[in-house]
Amino acid sequence: MVMRETQGVKADRHDTTAADRRGRRIELSCRLFFFGDDEFEGEGTLLDISTSGCRAASSIALHPGTILKLSVFLPDQKWPLRMDEGIVRWVSGKEFGLEFTSIRLAQRERLRAIVMQAKP
Repeated sequence: MVMRETQGVKADRHDTTAADRRGRRIELSCRLFFFGDDEFEGEGTLLDISTSGCRAASSIALHPGTILKLSVFLPDQKWPLRMDEGIVRWVSGKEFGLEFTSIRLAQRERLRAIVMQAKP
């Protein structure tokens, strides 16, 4: 499924809270590492991102409600973008949606700049 909405509200069949989304979302393909409780870790591919969440794909099975720490390896960035906490909100096959629930101010500002500089 391809989703290309870059600004405003985006609805999709996977996310019952899509109507609550605000802000700009950009398509972006890059590596994503995630870490959970009990030494749980995995790798995936980021598909799109906004200042409040992202959509990604991974061969690691995830479940809604899972809490993860994230490292996103953005193109042309020397250091990964780190989110202290994200919650898996939906899963469909290998794709999943994350809501960022804890991100340090400096990291949030980096993310905001990347999202706002992207061409619509």
